[in-house]
Amino acid sequence: MPDTGLPDTPAAPDPTTTDLASDTSPEHRAQGTGCGPLFPTPDSSAKSTRQQLFEAVRAAGAIPRVDLSRQTGFSPATVTQTAADLIATGLIEETDLPRREGDGGRGRPPVGLKIRPCAGMVVGVKISDRSNSAVVLDLAGQLLGSATLPAPPTARSTEEILTEAEVLVQAALQDAGRIDARPDAIALGLPGMVDFDLGRVLWCPFMEESDIPLRDLLTARLCAPVRIDNDANLLALAELWFGEGRGLDNFAVVSIEHGVGMGLVINHRLHRGGMGHGMEIGHTKVQLDGALCRCGQRGCLEAYVADYALVREAHTALNLGHQSTCADVMLETLYRQAKEGNALARTIFSRAGRYLAVGLANVVTLFDPALILLSGDRLRYDFLYAEEVLSETRALTHRPGRPPTPVEIHAWGDLVWARGAGALALEFATETLVG
Repeated sequence: MPDTGLPDTPAAPDPTTTDLASDTSPEHRAQGTGCGPLFPTPDSSAKSTRQQLFEAVRAAGAIPRVDLSRQTGFSPATVTQTAADLIATGLIEETDLPRREGDGGRGRPPVGLKIRPCAGMVVGVKISDRSNSAVVLDLAGQLLGSATLPAPPTARSTEEILTEAEVLVQAALQDAGRIDARPDAIALGLPGMVDFDLGRVLWCPFMEESDIPLRDLLTARLCAPVRIDNDANLLALAELWFGEGRGLDNFAVVSIEHGVGMGLVINHRLHRGGMGHGMEIGHTKVQLDGALCRCGQRGCLEAYVADYALVREAHTALNLGHQSTCADVMLETLYRQAKEGNALARTIFSRAGRYLAVGLANVVTLFDPALILLSGDRLRYDFLYAEEVLSETRALTHRPGRPPTPVEIHAWGDLVWARGAGALALEFATETLVG
């Protein structure tokens, strides 16, 4: 009987057949371990049978049909028929699986299903004020190539951002040996306020213009379907697709870079807010009429924790006056002096850490995540996540009978942001090619 595209009613995943082992990092994921959320989202039943089974195969890496049926709740006949369709269209393929303990060594090895490596290709891009990075992934989420290029230190026009993205995509495709190939989808992330649904950049700290239809402009420039999002959301997607968040129902990622951002996963999917540009923890207010933030308002958390806030304080601590000193050099000098026991330098980091504790406590109080992951380049300044900071977070959220929310540090390299963009591109490409 032909598949109507209407799914059977899936049962809850069987934990005995779902691999919950998480990877050490999105940039060093072992081959064949799969990618993507390990559990279906509440709206999974709205997806076609094809897409649900395809995503389950990708999440497993390689899986026998019988386990696929058990895990998804679809009947064996539906799994067999849909798998045959996906094989015929070149999206998945059969593969030999390792023998299970006790199977013996005779006969043909067990056969499973996996994503066909050449079924498609996507590109994930991160644009920032320090360096730009991009990755090329196949539909299974395996890394095919990457590129990292320096970013101009000054504000850029929209045309310059478009050119940077184009050059970066071409460099990554060249590294992957796919210079003449057209990606099935491209996703780009950058800091600031991004309207995901409309594809517009409402404000970005290093862009000269505001309210830019960047998604449509990039689609025309790159001749491929494009999605754009806030870079902190991409960090959460990297965890959800490739990292520790694969097996978690809900978690939050707080990034500390030039600014402070947050991505939130609820019910195994990224939560962007009602209008598509929420979770701006860096611009929550922690001090009325406080320090000036780069967004133009005062008292934002970012204005006390981000690197430009530390630089502002370092000018006073290091007695630099009006001297022009590279921000990175100044921060490293401040950090070194703090490590050497300079009381004023330690006070600056301690103050920033206390404000960060307030921000994390607000996240716990509002969303009650199962885990908070701290990530970003500034986590090399360990004063920001010292035990005093985490203890203050626990004290601010203490309730009788409530266990403290665990906080972990994931200070990975630049490519993790692009991998998160790659996950967003994989979502889009899967809907287009499979759904």
